Amino acid sequence: MAKQTAKKKPNNGKEKTIVKLKIDGKARRFDITDPSLPDWVKDRQLSAGDYPYSEKLDSKIYEESLESLQIELVKLQSWFQKAGARLMILFEGRDAAGKGGSIGALRQHLNPRSARNVALPKPSETERGQWYFQRYITHFPGHGELVTFDRSWYNRAGVEPVMGFCTAEEHEAFLQEAPKFEELLVRDGIHFYKFWLNVGQETQLKRFHDRFHDPLKKWKFSPIDLEGIGRWDDYTRFRDVMFERTHTEHAPWKIVRANDKRRGRLELIRHILLTIDYEGRDLAVLGKTDEKILLDGSDFMKLSLR
Repeated sequence: MAKQTAKKKPNNGKEKTIVKLKIDGKARRFDITDPSLPDWVKDRQLSAGDYPYSEKLDSKIYEESLESLQIELVKLQSWFQKAGARLMILFEGRDAAGKGGSIGALRQHLNPRSARNVALPKPSETERGQWYFQRYITHFPGHGELVTFDRSWYNRAGVEPVMGFCTAEEHEAFLQEAPKFEELLVRDGIHFYKFWLNVGQETQLKRFHDRFHDPLKKWKFSPIDLEGIGRWDDYTRFRDVMFERTHTEHAPWKIVRANDKRRGRLELIRHILLTIDYEGRDLAVLGKTDEKILLDGSDFMKLSLR
């Protein structure tokens, strides 16, 4: 289990963020403001968390596979519009897990008129006084629509309790209510998916470092991300409770091992396409699930992937 604390020290008049980590029994220090990335992060950025591949998927293979799957997604959307079906997909995971990029790959060639992405800001004062699920319901799919959520009501299972944004009572109430709430969605005919993008700790540190030092990506790095670097174990603990309490037969969690973003994106798209019998589906194109990358929530809970 990794242990960590974070503190700020002055450095020539500037504040310097140092995160003290203990990974695999070794003490580590990580400073996100340092332009150079430590070798121990570089060396384990892909293998962290017992990732099953030693190399990233070849970019040419990825691009060709993604295009084939995106053609199938266009077929799926066309069928949804004809049938009046509804599709809702939740993307969850630690900060920098690759949620936004996965959503982008899924939606890239879909008609935006009936394929929406929802990424809500922090709740307003009015929303804080509402039933917790209320502000999400207004964004649910209608006739023939596909809606993705870049984070969802599961903020109350992870970010909120870790950062102290909700009470223990509110957290427990959520864990009791979420499965019942989701059962109503499925019973009403919504095709409903919950993906957790799982990354190793060194992988996350590498991505945070990239964001912080890239002027085109720095906007992605928030104070919450900075604070969260030192709370890896807290996020793990609440994540595991979330899986135990909200992985259900009607709304199961699917875990995407996402140290390699390319493999992760392909597998989550493939899973959706394999589990909906839409008009014109080409199973030869879809291929088979890579079970090293896509895991059922119940199987993931048996592992010690942190």
